[in-house]
Amino acid sequence: MEQILNLLCSSVGSLTNPAKIADTLKSRMRVSVSSNTIRAYIGHLGDPFLFSESKRYDVKGKLYFDSPNKYYCEDLGLRNARLGFRQQEMPHIMENIIYNELIIRGYPVDVGVVYVRVVNAKGNSVRSPREIDFVVTAGGKRTYIQSAYAMGTEEKAESELRPFALTGDFFPEIVVRRDVGKRWYDEKGILNMNVIDFLLDKALIG
Repeated sequence: MEQILNLLCSSVGSLTNPAKIADTLKSRMRVSVSSNTIRAYIGHLGDPFLFSESKRYDVKGKLYFDSPNKYYCEDLGLRNARLGFRQQEMPHIMENIIYNELIIRGYPVDVGVVYVRVVNAKGNSVRSPREIDFVVTAGGKRTYIQSAYAMGTEEKAESELRPFALTGDFFPEIVVRRDVGKRWYDEKGILNMNVIDFLLDKALIG
């Protein structure tokens, strides 16, 4: 249980599932545990509100995936203490903070999945998934939110913003950042705003 707890604390904001955790325990720690047992342990960790699961949602297909999903710590202070205040990756921590705030406001929150056509190594055109950090539902409408600690390069901006263009709809799109001050809309109508501004604006969604 302790090793599972450590792995979940270390991987906030990253896709994972019981099978992946089982493989990690076996390869790194020589511990053999079935994925079903790990699934049960994760359920027990969710009961006392230590972790919250966010499922992946196909935005265009309108269906949920069984796995992998994301797990977020409901108390980042406990998470940091558990890891001895190491692994302070601010992009992941900021994503966790945004998720917790959305849940506190009472919104259903999913991980959005959209697809883009790419050419693989064999020269074939295949569908490649792209991720939207949060798909928030309120009053029958969606809001798409990306958590981007900083977008200092064109490549980073392209990576963060590209999934919005693949949704095929016109719901609001927000990029929450640490490297901007006053909120502003870009030429595509995407709202860029500071994380503190986002956390203080309770009327932003809905």
